[in-house]
Amino acid sequence: MQRIKTLSEYFKKYELSEKDPAKFWSQIADSFLWKKKWDNVLESDFENADFQWFKNAQLNITENIFERNLSQRGDKTAIIWEPNDPKESPTYLSYKELYKQTCTFSNALRSKGIKKGDRVIIYMPMVPEAAIAMLACARVGAVHSVVFAGFSAASLADRINDCEAKMVLTSDGNFRGNKTIPVKDVVDEALEKCSSIESVIVLERTKQNINMEDGRDSWWHECIEDQPKTCDSEVMDSEDLLFILYTSGSTGKPKGVVHSSAGYMIYSSYTFLNVFQYDEDDIYWCTADVGWITGHSYIVYGPLLCGATTVMFEGVPTYPNVSRFWDIVDKYKVNQFYTAPTAIRALQAHGLEPLENNSLDSLKVIGSVGEPINEEAWHWYHDNVGKGKCPLVDTWWQTETGGIMISALAGITPNKPAHASLPLPGIIPVIVDAEGNELNGNNVQGNLCIKSPWPSIIRTTYGDHKRCISTYFSHYKGMYFTGDGVKRDHDGYLRILGRVDDVINVSGHRMGTAEVENAINEHEDVIESAVVGYPHDIKGEGIYAYVIVSTKLNDDEIKNQIINVVRKVIGPIAKPDKIQIVSGLPKTRSGKIMRRILRKVASNDFQNLGDTSTLLNPDVVKEIIDGAII
Repeated sequence: MQRIKTLSEYFKKYELSEKDPAKFWSQIADSFLWKKKWDNVLESDFENADFQWFKNAQLNITENIFERNLSQRGDKTAIIWEPNDPKESPTYLSYKELYKQTCTFSNALRSKGIKKGDRVIIYMPMVPEAAIAMLACARVGAVHSVVFAGFSAASLADRINDCEAKMVLTSDGNFRGNKTIPVKDVVDEALEKCSSIESVIVLERTKQNINMEDGRDSWWHECIEDQPKTCDSEVMDSEDLLFILYTSGSTGKPKGVVHSSAGYMIYSSYTFLNVFQYDEDDIYWCTADVGWITGHSYIVYGPLLCGATTVMFEGVPTYPNVSRFWDIVDKYKVNQFYTAPTAIRALQAHGLEPLENNSLDSLKVIGSVGEPINEEAWHWYHDNVGKGKCPLVDTWWQTETGGIMISALAGITPNKPAHASLPLPGIIPVIVDAEGNELNGNNVQGNLCIKSPWPSIIRTTYGDHKRCISTYFSHYKGMYFTGDGVKRDHDGYLRILGRVDDVINVSGHRMGTAEVENAINEHEDVIESAVVGYPHDIKGEGIYAYVIVSTKLNDDEIKNQIINVVRKVIGPIAKPDKIQIVSGLPKTRSGKIMRRILRKVASNDFQNLGDTSTLLNPDVVKEIIDGAII
C-alpha cells in the first residue's frame, strides 16, 4: 500500500475516490492478504443502513498483521510498552514474539470453548496483553468488546448483558498514577447481574488479593501454559463482526457500535499510513487507551497492519511528574505523537518549565484527537511541543466511522490552526441546514453529514438495527449524520464546531446527557434532573447538572452523594463538574425541558434567552440564573 506524498497526488486520489470508489478502494485492498477475493467492492443502501464492502471476500485481519509482515519485519519491534511506573522495565515485543503470544493465547481461548462469533469482553489495563487479547479474539473469529477499565460495575454489566458475552478478560488490578485500582472486584460485582459469562481469565498485574471463583476464574499465565505457539486463523467473511465498541448516545442506553472485518482493516491502515506519513523505521505513539476507538484503530490495528512500531503507555501524563509525556518521547525517540486536546490543555496549565529538560527533537508529526482543539491550545502544542517545525494533524472522526475522516496529511496539507482541514480520499462531507438543504460553497456553517459510504462505516448497533438507522441515517435522506456542527471557511477548510445533539464531549469521550441523568436519578432523593455541557478550560466540555431534590440534607451533602451515585453507576469519567440544586426546570407546556436555556446559563451567558413567557413555569428561569454556579 503506497502512501500519498504530495498535495497534487492527494487531489488526484481524492478525485478518483469520488468518481470511481470501487476502483480506488480495490487498488488499496489488492495489497492485503485474502483467502478469497471479493465479488463486488461495494453494495450499499443508506435508507436501510446496509453496507457490504468487498462482498464475499474471505480473510483474517491477523494474517495481515503477522503472515503479511513476518518475513520482512519478524525481528522489528511491534509494541513498546511503557509501564505506569518509570522505574519498572519497559517491554519490547517483536512481530515474531507478538505472533507467538497471540497464537498461544488464541489456543487458550479455544481451549475454553471460545469459537467464531462468540463475544468476549476485555476489561484490562494498558498492558501488551490487552492488545494480545484483541488480536487473539480476531485470530479465532471471536468478537471482542473492549470496555474502558474505569467504567463502573453497573456499566460493565450493561455491556456484558447487551452483547451476551461468553467470557471476560481482566486483571487482578490496574496501576494508574499513584493509585491501584481493584479491577477484578469490579468484574465480580458486575457478574452478579450477568448470566451469560462462562469463564473469566485474570492477568496478574498488581499482585493484590482477589477472589477467584472455582470453575469460572483462571489465571492468564496458567491458561497459556503448554499451549502451542502457532494457531490456524479462522476464515472470516468480509462482513463478519470484528468488534463491538460501546459509545454513549442521546438516549440512556449505550450503543454497541459494530465494525466488520475487511472494511475496517483497509480503512484503519490506509488512514494511519497517510495521516501520520509513517516511515518504516519510525516510532509512533498514540496516548489513548484501547478502551476507546482511538486505541483500537491507532494503537493496535492501524499501526500493526502497516508493520509499524507502536508505543503503549499504561500511565497518566502527570505521574510521577508533569514531564512524563515528554520524557517518553525522548526515551524512545518518538517520531509521531498523537494525543487529546484535554491532555494538551492540562499540560499547558503547568507552563513551559516541564518541557525545559526535554529536546523533543525526534518528533516529525504531532496530532490531536477526540474533540475540536481550540486555537490557544493548538498554538501552544505546535510552538512548544512541535517546536514550530512539526505539522499538526487535527483529526476528526468518531467511534462510528472507524477511522480518521477529516484531517491534514502531515507535511502535505497546509496547516491552519483549529481546522481539521480537508477530507481523506473516499470521504465526501456535506454541510446541511436543519431542513436538510445542502449548503454549497465556502463560508457556510451547518450540520456535518457524509454523503457516500466508506469501508469502515458503522454496520449496525448490536442487536438493534432500527436504532442504528434512526440515530445515523434517518435525519437526512441518503446521508450519515455525524451529530456535529461544522464550518467551511473561505479556503474550503473544515472546522468542527462540536456536538449539535444531546451528547457532551468530555475530555474527548462522548457522554450522553440522558445516560448521566439516568444515573443521577437513581439517588433516592432526586426527583428530576437535567444535564448539559458547558465550556471547560481543560476538558473542553464539562458536565453541568440541574437537580430537583426532596431531601432536607444541605446542598454539599446531597451533591457529594449524587457524585458518588454517578461514579458507581457509570464511572468517574461521568461525574458532574457542577451541580445546581433547583426547585424546578424550564419546561414547555407539553413538558419538554428547554435545554437551550440551561446551556446558556451553564455557560454564564444570560443574554438572549429567548421568550420565556410561554414556558409552563417562567419564574423558574430567574431562580436558576440567580443560583447559577460561575
